[in-house]
Amino acid sequence: MPVPFRFADVVRAARLFAIAGAAAIALTACQVRPPVPPPLAPVVDVGTVPTRPLIENKPSFLNLPNIPSDHTPVRVGILLPFDSTSPGVKALAAAMLKSAQLALYESGNKDIILMTADEGTSPETSEAAAVRLLNQGAEIIIGPLFAPSVKAISNETRDRGVPVLAFSTDRSVAGDGIFLMGFLPENDVKRVISYAASQGHHKFAALSANTPYGDVTIDAFNAAVTEAKGQVIDVERFSYSADAALEPAADVAKTDADAVFIPLGGQILRAISPTLGASGLDPGKVKLLGTSLWNEQGNLAEPTLNGGWFAAPSQADDDAFVAKYRNAYGASPPQLAALSYDAISLVALLAKGTPYKRFTRTALTDPNGFAGVDGIFRFNPDGTAERGLAVVAVTPNGFHEVDPAPKTFVKPGS
Repeated sequence: MPVPFRFADVVRAARLFAIAGAAAIALTACQVRPPVPPPLAPVVDVGTVPTRPLIENKPSFLNLPNIPSDHTPVRVGILLPFDSTSPGVKALAAAMLKSAQLALYESGNKDIILMTADEGTSPETSEAAAVRLLNQGAEIIIGPLFAPSVKAISNETRDRGVPVLAFSTDRSVAGDGIFLMGFLPENDVKRVISYAASQGHHKFAALSANTPYGDVTIDAFNAAVTEAKGQVIDVERFSYSADAALEPAADVAKTDADAVFIPLGGQILRAISPTLGASGLDPGKVKLLGTSLWNEQGNLAEPTLNGGWFAAPSQADDDAFVAKYRNAYGASPPQLAALSYDAISLVALLAKGTPYKRFTRTALTDPNGFAGVDGIFRFNPDGTAERGLAVVAVTPNGFHEVDPAPKTFVKPGS
């Protein structure tokens, strides 16, 4: 039975964190999913060979008064923009640290020490902060938040053989010891296209803006349709404005596609979707598809989107975390706060291993995956994360899951 959480306990632990420069609160470990058969080609530890690997406990490493000097704790570096000049970013970093502390508290693992450093605003400051954490004995680093910072610290972390669980969604910085906790739009696209194909939709069109997000999602769309053995009928791109989208939307509506993928959100989505109907698209026959950008209340009142599908994490799992965070801190967490909770939970799960051998690539890329706040996830060998998502329908009465998020990566019959 989990230990009842008391906010006073976190406050008391936070004071110890401020005094010692680390936090030793405690956390709820993610659980590995049921065993699956080993892959035909097991994941092998490959990549940069460290020249200064972290292999032993040193007196110079950070320690806490309650940990014997001859004992090796699990030192975890947290690298986030705590001192950002942007109030929003600074608040996000603070919330992500609180989530990490909450996860640590719930694990009951008093061997884990959290050590923080500011990500800074330049590659030089990010690298210097990472070096400080590494010199304090960090076995694994959680963060940074931004891709340039991830890139800046990668040489040092690889040279020490220390893995990084970063929050960026830029897959170009992943791999060789860098693992991305962030939500990649490719997961959304593959999930919703696959489900649509399973429901009998095989002729796909897409309507997307000429943005980096549009580029990523359209590439993923083409790949997902091919994998689902469907056919791409048309892809229309436009400058990011409702006016520029009107003609491309009309063109898509006149095709014989039975599903139209629209990786957009906000006002521009709600401005475009009526044009499809006005141009002859029948929502009763043509399924509109989207990404998690569709997950906003304003879309419920748009008739053209009614019945459309998009992929997103299970709301039930997220609601449980929000309630837990609110109970602890008296406020709702920003969406990304769940990522740091999951990162520390994963650390706690693997912390039972041999010191300096517990966070290997093999352990982190376990094909069973892990259960997190936003559902199951696992790291691919290239450092990106695959996530178990639900397929959600837009209805006038709210968002409803039409295909629940999977609870395991085990394929039926395997």
